[in-house]
Amino acid sequence: MNAEQRTPTTAAGAGPLILARADHPVSRRHIDADALKIMFRLQNLGFTAYLTGGAVRDMMLGRTPKDFDIATDARPNQIRKYFANAFIIGRRFRLAHIRFRGGKVIEVATFRKDPGPADAAGMPDGTVPQDGAPQHAFGTPAEDAWRRDITVNALFYDPATMTVIDHVGGVADLRQGRIRIIGEARERFREDPVRIWRVIRYAARLGFAIDAEVGAAIRAERGLLAGCSEARLYEEFTKDLLGSGAQAVFSRHREYGVLRLLLGAIGAALEDDAAMFAASSSLLAIADGEKEAGRSPGLDELIALLLWPWAAPQLAGAGPDPFVALKKAFLGAGMVVALPKNMRAQVIDLLTLAGRMTRALGDGHMRWSARHRPGYELASRLCFMISQGRVPEEGESFELLFAKAFPGRPPQGSGRPRRRRRRRSAPAAQ
Repeated sequence: MNAEQRTPTTAAGAGPLILARADHPVSRRHIDADALKIMFRLQNLGFTAYLTGGAVRDMMLGRTPKDFDIATDARPNQIRKYFANAFIIGRRFRLAHIRFRGGKVIEVATFRKDPGPADAAGMPDGTVPQDGAPQHAFGTPAEDAWRRDITVNALFYDPATMTVIDHVGGVADLRQGRIRIIGEARERFREDPVRIWRVIRYAARLGFAIDAEVGAAIRAERGLLAGCSEARLYEEFTKDLLGSGAQAVFSRHREYGVLRLLLGAIGAALEDDAAMFAASSSLLAIADGEKEAGRSPGLDELIALLLWPWAAPQLAGAGPDPFVALKKAFLGAGMVVALPKNMRAQVIDLLTLAGRMTRALGDGHMRWSARHRPGYELASRLCFMISQGRVPEEGESFELLFAKAFPGRPPQGSGRPRRRRRRRSAPAAQ
């Protein structure tokens, strides 16, 4: 479906909604100074340059943006010509990363449109454009807005006129707290099923409702997620966990029946067992609090927090080798989101060790040789969160909890692992 098919008002000649400075809360004072310099320089050179995406959305909501992305009609090679600190990246569609001291990067992309048959094949004469990437044709601001996924992410801000430009109805959706797909939802989901995941994530993080038509399309087309590549699904999974509002995101996944598709039997258990999901949700809320405080947990810890309520009963009946039993349960779950082998091993080890600790708080039996394992400190932290419902403060740990629960059984073992005594070899036969 091309841009013209999705833009009846544009095709009829109607222009975009333009909000004057008095009609919106976006201020140049809240925009990164370097982003402003890039836009003004491009405009002074005769190009169109707008702030776009999440930055405009967040400022319209009175929030502080994390990134400042720019859209322009300047081609990638032109951007590189005028900005010595610009680096061109990408294969399918080339864009510029303009780098600054301290590691700051501002992304500058050329306006593009959904490709038609001629665009997908290259130029009309069959040659490849010198600027590269024939798969994505360059376009106008309107075409660029209409090719995007979600209306609230398709707004532009012009720093010269201080106006917000809306081609797709994103302003109305922001005001109504609604997430809506640009175009026909089911068709857009069939084009790229990962859009289902993104719609759910944006709705959860913004605290918005999902449009009824879009919600129905999610339920009808969610099975398409199983056909996406493992790498893409794992990338989206990590974004959910590492980003803000993980508790809200996974609650929305459960609401739309997506957890069982992504996590197989694990997701089915979290969807069907309300108490299990409530426990998982509480642990994710603790992690969200840590992120807000600037102490972001690692990915292995976040996965362990999400999966602990499912893993706990698995470990309870695991027998003498809980690691092997839990690994078998993981592999048999039929997860579409496949954890890389190393990450899976880290998570299983962390869950297994935390399981031993939580059991020890009940029966007083702990193998203190586990102190020397690499994941011991992280497992101690996980155990504390599981048992206390909060992050341990300085000086608090599993060992402190154990000492309080069993004052007569202090942790055993020295600070160093015991050396094995080497056997004396028998004297050689004469």
